[in-house]
Amino acid sequence: MRTFWKLSVWAVVAIACGSFGAVYAEDKAADEDGWIDLFNGKDLTGWKISENGKWKVEDGKIVVSGERSHLFTKRQFKDFELKAEVMTTPGSNSGIYFHTKFQESGWPELGHEAQVNCTHKDPVKTGSLYNVEKNFKCPHEDNKWFTYDIKVEGQQITLKVDGKTIVDYTEPTDIKGGRKLSSGSIALQAHDPGSVVYYRSIKIRPLNESK
Repeated sequence: MRTFWKLSVWAVVAIACGSFGAVYAEDKAADEDGWIDLFNGKDLTGWKISENGKWKVEDGKIVVSGERSHLFTKRQFKDFELKAEVMTTPGSNSGIYFHTKFQESGWPELGHEAQVNCTHKDPVKTGSLYNVEKNFKCPHEDNKWFTYDIKVEGQQITLKVDGKTIVDYTEPTDIKGGRKLSSGSIALQAHDPGSVVYYRSIKIRPLNESK
């Protein structure tokens, strides 16, 4: 009986430690500078796929292709700085949403989109805050990796490509509808069957969080 009791206690402790470890790894793990890896380079742990999902991980990269679909982080953020390495291919279109929420289908109705597009027919190019602040000149090349930096702090949104500021936008506090700042998930976009885009090294640093 005593042996059974000891085993039971150890089982409870093991389960509790496992649970707390999972929570810590998903919600607290950061390097000494506060950066958290959203993508582990192996699989889509921590993400959730919407309709038509053909998302895959290949050689340390997220490969985006196929019909319209979105890949949402399970964790949500408010003020943050995000850095991602991105590579477009000729004629491709994608995007990085923030302050959005998971939807099973359709284009995300909440939050903003940082456009990813160099040579797709849509004239709105990478570095644009979609339907808010438009950039019509692609700041990078297809088939070459570039760094996308997205920073949200208060009402300020800053988008940089390879260190160059493309958008520096202050959102009014009286915006109506869903395309506005609040808090929420990060989401990557699969735009159409003709678009193939790659993402790697996706990191985020929460800002202004209480210690």
